[in-house]
Amino acid sequence: MFRPRPNLIALFMVLTFAQACAPPTAPTPFRPPTPLPPTSVSTATSPPAVQTVPSTPTIEETPTAGPCFNALEFISDVTIPDGTTVSAGSQIDKQWLVNNSGSCNWDAAYRLKWVGGDPLGAAQEQFLPPAKAGNQTIVRIFFTAPLLEGSYESQWQAYSPEGIAFGNPVFIKVVVIP
Repeated sequence: MFRPRPNLIALFMVLTFAQACAPPTAPTPFRPPTPLPPTSVSTATSPPAVQTVPSTPTIEETPTAGPCFNALEFISDVTIPDGTTVSAGSQIDKQWLVNNSGSCNWDAAYRLKWVGGDPLGAAQEQFLPPAKAGNQTIVRIFFTAPLLEGSYESQWQAYSPEGIAFGNPVFIKVVVIP
């Protein structure tokens, strides 16, 4: 007759008791198997027939052929209309509303350069504000009125990253008084 040893009985009881006091484990969620796509088994000895599906034309936006083109259209003076009287030595905040009327987007590589008249104390090359093709933007330059009274004009031209002038030039025309 088999008699279990007292040490084995005690160990069995401790393990059973420990298992009964342990928190219940979460059941593993059931995930059904992913069905496989149906396969066809051909019993014929001839090759399968080829089915042609008529193609339907698709409408796609096609980019404009060739490179984009640059253009700038002057719309209006936002500040300092032509002929405005300013005091000698005063600061002038000139702003023009322009339209990027080309097909290229202007980025930080585009410039506005002084091309005629008096630069009126402004750096002779300025950034042209970024603008997407077809959108308007404000071009802004800070000038300093000359110390001598008289009429002054400054002309500025837009330039592409390749250094090519484009679009309408913009002007400032002021009358300096003492």
